[in-house]
Amino acid sequence: MQRAIIVMGVSGCGKSSVGDLLARRLKLAFVEGDSLHPAANVEKMAKGIPLTDEDRGPWLETIGALMADKLAKGEGIVVSCSALKKVYRDRLRNAVGGNLAFVYLSGSYELLKDRMGARTGHFMPLSLLDSQLATLEVPTGEPGVVTVDIDQSVEGIVDEAMRGL
Repeated sequence: MQRAIIVMGVSGCGKSSVGDLLARRLKLAFVEGDSLHPAANVEKMAKGIPLTDEDRGPWLETIGALMADKLAKGEGIVVSCSALKKVYRDRLRNAVGGNLAFVYLSGSYELLKDRMGARTGHFMPLSLLDSQLATLEVPTGEPGVVTVDIDQSVEGIVDEAMRGL
């Protein structure tokens, strides 16, 4: 049985790189969740304005529908999505009837800040890291969650994620 996997965490944790490699290793499709944001959300974030629950609602709906569609076709999928709050994760779980795993990428503030500062061409400014960390409800103890420390190579992170999955 195929399943959906969300690679989650705050900006700068490596969701896209980890999600892409994880999907390739599992021979599943990978979707960059940021590409599914409405233009208004991207514009807000680019201006350094944190998203609200209302802003994130349609985005989470789109991600949930995409995953449900893939699973209905008998296909698995890996999606990068910050999924910062438990209510967001529960909404995504409900969208796919619970057939969802999360790989939570955890790292120190200093490491996240360094990684965000080194990125080029991304709409998310470093100034929103504090906002994301304040919003983050760590998923420890939730079903189907694998927590991986990001203070290692992408390959090491994916190896650890695959063991946990």
